[in-house]
Amino acid sequence: MDRADIVHDNFLRRVAAGDLPPGAAPSGPLGADQARMAFRAACLSRALDRQARVMQRAGQGFYTIGSSGHEGMAAVALALRAGDMALLHYRDAAFQIARALSVPGQDPVWDMLLSFAASAEDPISGGRHKVLGSRALMIPPQTSTIASHLPKAVGAAYSLGLMRKHRPVHAIMDPDSVVMCSFGDASLNHSTAQGALNAAGWAAWQGAPMPLLFVCEDNGIGISTKSPPGWVEAVLRARPGLAYHSADGLDIYDTFAATKAAVDDIRRTKKPAILHLRTVRLYGHAGADVPTTYLPRTEVEEDEANDPLLHAVRLLQDAGVMTATQALEHYTAYTDEVATRAAEAVKQPRLQTAQQVMASIVPPPRPATPRNGPAPETRSEVFGTDMKAMADPQPMSRLINWALTDLMLDRPETVLMGEDVGRKGGVYGVTQKLHARFGPNRVIDTLLDEQSILGLAIGLGQNGFLPIPEIQFLAYLHNAEDQIRGEAATLPFFSNGQFSNPMVLRIAGLGYQKGFGGHFHNDNSLAVLRDIPGLIVACPSRGDEAVLMLRECARLAAEEQRVVVFVEPIALYPARDLHKPSDGLWMAHYPAPDQRLSYGQVGVDGDSTDLAIVTYGNGVMLSHQARSLLQASGHTCKIIDLRWLAPLPEAALLDALKGARRVLVVDECRRSGNLSEAVMTLLAGHPALARVAAEDSFIATGPAYAATLPSAAQIAAASLKMLTEGNP
Repeated sequence: MDRADIVHDNFLRRVAAGDLPPGAAPSGPLGADQARMAFRAACLSRALDRQARVMQRAGQGFYTIGSSGHEGMAAVALALRAGDMALLHYRDAAFQIARALSVPGQDPVWDMLLSFAASAEDPISGGRHKVLGSRALMIPPQTSTIASHLPKAVGAAYSLGLMRKHRPVHAIMDPDSVVMCSFGDASLNHSTAQGALNAAGWAAWQGAPMPLLFVCEDNGIGISTKSPPGWVEAVLRARPGLAYHSADGLDIYDTFAATKAAVDDIRRTKKPAILHLRTVRLYGHAGADVPTTYLPRTEVEEDEANDPLLHAVRLLQDAGVMTATQALEHYTAYTDEVATRAAEAVKQPRLQTAQQVMASIVPPPRPATPRNGPAPETRSEVFGTDMKAMADPQPMSRLINWALTDLMLDRPETVLMGEDVGRKGGVYGVTQKLHARFGPNRVIDTLLDEQSILGLAIGLGQNGFLPIPEIQFLAYLHNAEDQIRGEAATLPFFSNGQFSNPMVLRIAGLGYQKGFGGHFHNDNSLAVLRDIPGLIVACPSRGDEAVLMLRECARLAAEEQRVVVFVEPIALYPARDLHKPSDGLWMAHYPAPDQRLSYGQVGVDGDSTDLAIVTYGNGVMLSHQARSLLQASGHTCKIIDLRWLAPLPEAALLDALKGARRVLVVDECRRSGNLSEAVMTLLAGHPALARVAAEDSFIATGPAYAATLPSAAQIAAASLKMLTEGNP
């Protein structure tokens, strides 16, 4: 027999017989109306869990992970304000239902049934996933099972403090809000949870506002692996900077009182806290999971005997809110309501085409505001002596620094963050003077944790800021890439475009650094970024191009709500010369503040039809050097700078290649899994096509730093071979 049916039958039998589990008497500030609402939410959550299983067995539902045993989260919801952002654990249906019951015009039963049925009418995901979430209830959807939503909860909470100094035009929270994020006891052990707890405490320790409530729902088991007794409490109590609260999740009165006390303190002090909520898990982990296959039946039955709905009936009866008979009548009525409405929900339309599924990958644009850059007098005051230097050509690092300065002047909601970006000005000096120019609230020296850096950016972006986080080296991104892949890029998709977290992620990357780094500071692979739907990846090759592209990236984030990755070639930061020392040919003048380079526009240098070299980043400089070698042999070529690496600017590239009889693709990234594969596939029908790419190798330190990478000589040799062998 299905454990859900067993729990249901036990409830009916025991309530009718007055066989209710013992426990503490009801006490605390939970009022009668709120208690009734919490019970209603709990009953509806339970009924929806059972109905989801029925729908799945009938082929009318497609994914189940239940909330049974965690119904105490309804009391947590009632202790918060409806406008407090909640980033929920997947077992928190009772939380969302309780919040919906307190907000006029909401229909949580219908909304959740549509989600179970994967209906296109589902108001949060549009039929893309069974997720909790609601724009009207300030509940962004989460699909994480590993607490990867916790770092962005830290970012969202931090944004509330910044709002008091400058409220972004597109902010969605009130400055007096509290952010709540919940997760399971097993997820506590994940690095994302530990990093988020650490980051929140680290910030609070230094006095930074952090109005954040972590709720750890402790049912003692993760799928089939038990949490060691006492482990969760010991870990949570040991967090510096975080106040610890605990409650019995089977007792809605105790849960409400503990949550309210914690939230009141957070709202008053702006300091984070933890609520350790002890729960039980009913039915098993998810779907067809059968707990008796890995747990003794006696343990399963012991949890079932501690059903929080049975405890709720006892508490409500003892408080004089409703009798056991009335509770049973309500439970039956709610169960019947869910079953009746489910029969209609499964008839609603579902997504059918790729276009329908993909419609929310890119969020809707915001109204554009014409921008001509900051006022000249403001620029003169902020730039100071740098204004004089703008008359001369400069290397890329300095031009990017000026571009960031102009962006921060032009868009007051812009915030920079990362390791060493503030007082030090970055490892390569790219952010020098910005901390002094704009202060620590807009140029944030973060702790050394890439997950926390990206989580901070996601949370800020979700609340209307324009975050520009920096990952110090491309190789460091791999510590935290799921924050982009699984969190930032998916939020518009799973919320049907109702939530977004735009940003411009700056990453110093690629190879060719002389005498420094090896594989951990030089990483010539962009594969991890290029296959993330909706993500824009840009890479400049010259300083002036970097300025123009960075301005466009900021526009894409601010106006089109995009997540953009701006890969800055480290080796080109200081580059001055192209062909010989002191020729200064790779430096450029700083473009006027009102200029930018349109998204998808490729660069074309030359008009030769004999050969076109398609490349990007360091490959552009190397191709210019190779062209000089070719010219000495009487040959010409044109160089096409892709600039925008994902999505690949296919139409612009094909247009730039019109008339080219030969095409050489130069890819400084590794041969396998990188950009040249996509370009070669696009151009597969061309009669004369070849490529030069890096070896499938990590990068060495010392004299062999470029041994595995394309060189100007290799590009010239490959070009000459194409030009002299055959005549297409």
